[in-house]
Amino acid sequence: MSAPWFDLSGKVAVITGGSKGLGRAIAAGLARAGADVVITSRTPADLEMVAVELRQHGHQVLSLRSDMSDEGSIRIMVQEVVDHFGHIDILVNNAGIEGVGAIVEMDAEYWDHVLDVNLRGPMLCCKYVGPHMIDRRRGKVINVASVLASRVARYMGAYAASKAAVVQLTRTLALEWMRHNIQVNALCPGYFLTPMNEEFFTTEAGRKLIANLPIGRLGGTTEIEGAAVFLASEATSYITGTTLYVDGGHSLA
Repeated sequence: MSAPWFDLSGKVAVITGGSKGLGRAIAAGLARAGADVVITSRTPADLEMVAVELRQHGHQVLSLRSDMSDEGSIRIMVQEVVDHFGHIDILVNNAGIEGVGAIVEMDAEYWDHVLDVNLRGPMLCCKYVGPHMIDRRRGKVINVASVLASRVARYMGAYAASKAAVVQLTRTLALEWMRHNIQVNALCPGYFLTPMNEEFFTTEAGRKLIANLPIGRLGGTTEIEGAAVFLASEATSYITGTTLYVDGGHSLA
C-alpha cells in the first residue's frame, strides 16, 4: 500500500498526448495512484481505446481530441475539462513530435512546426490551465522534456532546441507561480521504446545506440510511471523548478 503522500484520489489530471507511448504510461500511472484522468491527442480512435484500458483502474476517464499546434483547440479542451470535473489539479504537458534533420537541409516551416507542438503547445496549455490553478491556489505541472534538453545528438537540432526551451519555460513558470502554491517541474526521459521510435531501434544505428547507453538497455514505459506520480503528488510540495532525469544514467555519460 502506497504512502498517503502518493495518493492522488480526488485529483484531476490532464495528460496531453495521452494515447500513445510515454503519455499513455503516465496516464496509467496517475490513474493507478487514484486520479481521474483526461487524455488528449489528435486521434479519437486511439484515445477511446486507451480510455477503456484506463477505466479498469476504477476512476473517471475523459478522452478529448486536441491539437497542440492550435490555440483554439487547446482553449476549448481546457474548458471542456473544467466543465466536466470542475477543476484541474495536475497538468502533464507530454504531447510532442520528432524534429529530425540536418539544419542546412531543414525547411523553416518544419522547424516552426516542431517548436509549435513541443514548446508553444505546453506554453498554451499552461496559459489556459494556469488561471484555474491560481484561483484554487494549488496545482502540479509536469512538462515532459527529454535527455536531449542537455545532451546532443546529430540531426536532432529542432527537437533538442524545443526540449531545452521547455526546461527553461518550466523554471520560469515555477518562479512565477510559486506564490500561488503551484509546483512546476520538468521530467526528462531518456530512451524508451515507444511507437515513435520502435522502427529506429531495429536498425543497426539504433542497436548501436542502445549498446552505448550506460545501463545497456532502453527504458520500459512502466518505468516512467513512478516519476510522474512523484511529481504529481504531495511529496513534491517543496520541489519546484527542478528537472528530473529518468534516463538510465544517459545524462552521466
